[in-house]
Amino acid sequence: MCPVRSDPIHRFHSLPLDHFDRLPDCLLLLIFNKIGDVKALGRCCLVSRRFHSLVPQVDNVLVHVDCVISDDDSSPSSSSSDKSRPAGSFSNLLRLVFGGIVKPLQALGQFLGPKRSLLNETVNAPSSSSSVGRGADDDDAEMGQAGVTHHSPTQVLRNFNEIRFLRIELPSGELGIDDGVLLKWRADFGSTLDNCIILGAASVINDVHSQVSEYGNDGFCSNNSITGNGDDNGSIPESFYTNGGLKLRVVWTISSLIAASARHYLLQPIIAEHRTLDTLVLTDADGQGVLRMNRDQLEELRVKPLSASSASKRTQVPALNMRLWYAPHLELPNGVVLKGATLVAIRPSEQSASRKEVSDASWLSTAFEEPYGTAAKMLIKRRTYCLEMNSF
Repeated sequence: MCPVRSDPIHRFHSLPLDHFDRLPDCLLLLIFNKIGDVKALGRCCLVSRRFHSLVPQVDNVLVHVDCVISDDDSSPSSSSSDKSRPAGSFSNLLRLVFGGIVKPLQALGQFLGPKRSLLNETVNAPSSSSSVGRGADDDDAEMGQAGVTHHSPTQVLRNFNEIRFLRIELPSGELGIDDGVLLKWRADFGSTLDNCIILGAASVINDVHSQVSEYGNDGFCSNNSITGNGDDNGSIPESFYTNGGLKLRVVWTISSLIAASARHYLLQPIIAEHRTLDTLVLTDADGQGVLRMNRDQLEELRVKPLSASSASKRTQVPALNMRLWYAPHLELPNGVVLKGATLVAIRPSEQSASRKEVSDASWLSTAFEEPYGTAAKMLIKRRTYCLEMNSF
């Protein structure tokens, strides 16, 4: 009787097979890039050593900032007073952090290594004289009141090695506006402001069949024109200058520019560390404001450092040329009516005339998602008003 021989091939096939081992790295990276979110990628780090080694190679990253913490939040006495403040108030020094259950971020931190980083990137309000902040020698993490570790975007992104597309989303816009008011902005930056587009409306009526008051929110007669193309010939009524309508638009414009320049200032350490970046977007969950930088603008900031405002931690806004379009009532194709619709296009005064004369339709109408892109297209067909603003 022949002895039974062990079959190495049989033994090989009897071992459990991990199908993930059969996938090439390039396919796994494609999947990780579709995931994007840093917290989900942190969970992926826990799966295996292979996943742990591949996650730093992801080139498409999404960072959701969970909360914005003010200096006052650390004191119990401030909790009740903060509730009465508008969201995104400029009255405090703000820190962008990750909060909540942080197991995924702790896992992500395992491959961040022993490097120390800027814990808190600060955004200082123009009305605040405080200059409290943390520097590069601060701890890597901060424990909140409930023992929750907070992480800055700079810290979490530090050892992603090949980021090309980065999107950071704040929990809300910085500008506290009244209910029903529409205010959206988009800004492009290099080492300083390249351009900014602001769309606002005193109120939004979602049902075109709703009764429209004879007088708009700006306090002057609408002349029964809800299309914005009626007998007014695109002119701004004289009452617009006397009843506070123009003043309100100036406040919207300055506030949006301050919010954009504060975001730009915040991004400096991230841009310096990630030289592979092609596109960077800093937006918010409310869709109020979007700051964008392309590869050329990112490289410009690295070569030519920004000029910081002496009043606060934000980029200095240069002298500006502005064009304004206004319609008392603007009816959009989907039935939405914007009352007191205003579009402001902003470029630095020093830019060449050829660049300032780029077709409005090519950059203004594509700045916002629908239906607001259509609103911009309709507004730029009206009469243009020019303004200037000094650097601040």
